[in-house]
Amino acid sequence: MKNRHLACPLAAATALLLAGCGMLPGGDDGPRTVNVWLMRDSVSEDFLKRFTEAYEQEHEGVELEFTIQEWTGIGKKVTEAIQGSGGPDVIEVGNTQVAQYADTDKLFDLTLESVRDLGREDWLPGLAEPGSIAGTQYGIPWYAANRIVIYNKDLFEEAGIDKPPATRAEWLDDTEKLNTNGTQGIYLAGQDWYTLAGFIWDEGGELAVDKGGQWTGALDSPGAQRGMTFYKKLQALGSGPKDADEQTPPQADVFAKGDVAQLIATPSAVAAILKADPGLKDKLGYFPIPGKTADRPCAVFTGGSDLIIPENAPQRGAALDVVKALAGEKWQTELARTMGYVPNKKGLASVVAGQEATAAMAKGAARGRATPNSPQWADVEADNPIKPYMTAVLQGEDPVKAAKEASAAITETLAE
Repeated sequence: MKNRHLACPLAAATALLLAGCGMLPGGDDGPRTVNVWLMRDSVSEDFLKRFTEAYEQEHEGVELEFTIQEWTGIGKKVTEAIQGSGGPDVIEVGNTQVAQYADTDKLFDLTLESVRDLGREDWLPGLAEPGSIAGTQYGIPWYAANRIVIYNKDLFEEAGIDKPPATRAEWLDDTEKLNTNGTQGIYLAGQDWYTLAGFIWDEGGELAVDKGGQWTGALDSPGAQRGMTFYKKLQALGSGPKDADEQTPPQADVFAKGDVAQLIATPSAVAAILKADPGLKDKLGYFPIPGKTADRPCAVFTGGSDLIIPENAPQRGAALDVVKALAGEKWQTELARTMGYVPNKKGLASVVAGQEATAAMAKGAARGRATPNSPQWADVEADNPIKPYMTAVLQGEDPVKAAKEASAAITETLAE
C-alpha cells in the first residue's frame, strides 16, 4: 500500500513543503468547505449543530458540510468515492470495514497523526486494530459500542441475588438459580455469534488466523472449542431458540415480557424494551459480561466507527484538522455523553461514569476486539457458516466435526 512519507519526507516538514504534499490547504483566500460523510443516526442534530458552530468559529475560513448516508449499500458508495475524484474529505465507516477500503490503496496514511496528535497508545483495541493494516493506520477511532448484560432487578431480588456476578463461574451459578418457576435465567439465541466470539477470545481462541498472508478458519482450535462449550452451558439456562439469531424473534421483545432475567445486548436495546413495556423503566440493571476472573471482564466484540480520509480528498489538510477535533478529548466527551457511546480511549471511560449502561459498556470495551482484519470478512458474514455451526453443537452434534466444517468454509471464503 502507498506510504505518503515516501513522497513527502518527514525531514522536509516545513509549512511550505507540507502544503506541497497536500497536507495543508492551498493558498487561495476563499473559504474552504470540508465535506464529511456521516452515517444515519450516528450523531444527533444537536451534537452536529454544536460541533459545527464551535469548529467554524475556531477555524476561520473553513466551512463544514455534512452529508448523512444510509448503511444499506454504503460499501459500494464509499469504494466509488475513494476511487474517483472530488469526493468527500472525511468518511465515517464501520470499524470492521476499514480493511476492505484500505485494500483499494486509496486511503490516506494517518499513522503519523495517530501517534503524534491523537494518542494511539490509549485507543480502544476494538477500534484501533481494525483501523490498522500491515502497521499503517488508516482508520481513526471515533466511537464504540459493545454488548453488556441487561437484567431484571426484580427477578434477581426474588432469586436472592443482591449483586451482579463478577466471574463467569458466578454468572453460571446465578443464572441457574434464576432459571426456575417459569422464569428464564437468560434469553440467549442459539446463533448469537457476536456473543460467542467474545467467549472464544476470552479462552484464547480466534475466529480465523492470518498465516503468512493466508487467513484460515480457527473454530476448531482448543480455545475456540472452550468458548463454544461455555456458550452451550449458558444458552441452556433459558429457552432461546437453538436455530435462530437474536433478531428472530427480536430478543428485546422477548425480554420485555417480564419473565426473562437477563439479556446480552448493547444498551440500544433498552429503548426497544421500554417501548414494549414502559413499566420496566426502573427495573433494569446493567453489568459487563463477566470474565474468567473478577479483575477482567469478558472480551467482547466492539462495534462502532472509524474516520478515514481518502487520498483524493479535495481538502485533505483541513480534513485532518476535522478528524483531530472529532477524535479529540473535548468532542469525544460530548459525543459519549450525548449519544451514550463509549469514547475512543480507555482513559476517557470516566466521562460516562454517571450513565449506568454506558459505564458498564465502557468497562467491557477495554477488552474489546473486532472481527478478523481481512477485506473478505464481509463475505463470511454474508453467508455466515458460524451460525449453523452453533446450531449443530447446541443440538448435540459432534462439536469438533462441526467446527472443522465451519472453519473450512471460512478459509475458503477468505481465500477468494
